[in-house]
Amino acid sequence: MFYLFLAILCSASIALIFKYTENTDTNRYVITSANYFIAFVTSLIMIVYRRLLDGVVREMPFIDDVALFMENDQHILSPYSSIIWGILIGAVAGIFFFLSFVYYQKSVRDNGVGISGTVAKLGILIPMIFSILIWREFPTSVQWVGILLSLVSIVVINLSKKSIKTFDFKPTVLLLFIFGGMAEFSNKIYQKYALNDYKDFFLFTIFFVAFLISVSYTVNKKAKVKLSDILTGFAVGIPNLFSSYFLILSLDTLKTSVAFPIYSAGSIVLINIGGLLIYRERPAPKNQLAIAMTIIALILINI
Repeated sequence: MFYLFLAILCSASIALIFKYTENTDTNRYVITSANYFIAFVTSLIMIVYRRLLDGVVREMPFIDDVALFMENDQHILSPYSSIIWGILIGAVAGIFFFLSFVYYQKSVRDNGVGISGTVAKLGILIPMIFSILIWREFPTSVQWVGILLSLVSIVVINLSKKSIKTFDFKPTVLLLFIFGGMAEFSNKIYQKYALNDYKDFFLFTIFFVAFLISVSYTVNKKAKVKLSDILTGFAVGIPNLFSSYFLILSLDTLKTSVAFPIYSAGSIVLINIGGLLIYRERPAPKNQLAIAMTIIALILINI
């Protein structure tokens, strides 16, 4: 739970940093590229500092190692195979990370902020459902009540009557749900079969791939590069990296179906508390209700 709390803290800080810049003339694509850049550079520094390649030997071919966990899902990959696994899964995850960002922007345009925010947060249903179906990670009856409460709180805090009335389904909202959910699920796929000691390779690959795609996208958009946008991206990049870092660690001891609702709903609670303390923004009544529901959900999930 401690690692999950740190992941929630990092996730909430990203939103609060963006809140600080929302009334300024910023370029989101430049910020995103800078965010991915500092994240992959930090991961690379951690790989070098921790000397993660020292002593790594090829104990068996990667394919053979993978074949073992296909036969027995309790099998954990060797250090060498964990690095290869991290690079392969990270490359795919990097694409999902960037696509979820792009389709969030598109969904806001097509469907509004309320619907988009709700769908983006409910993307956690993908890793939850897959973990239950594939790895049989069933919550207890009491935890199910807490999970449902946390999901309802996500809907309550993001939706309004206006957003529901004006909603006209477009494919962007479905793609946002899929890409966002798969980006989160990639953390579980890595953690389930690889050694967590080598997660920095996985995170490096995610953000390096996302950076390459983001830079090409920024260049094609002919975005104006400002120092303030780059610095904002750097400020966001560190908590963005460590939100995944700590989330992976938390999945070692928590069921996915429990960890992701807490992660998503808990982030919303901290964002609202941070908004009150830092920006003096009093949460709306429905947000206060959602916060109360989340707190009750956290208590039930941890019983």
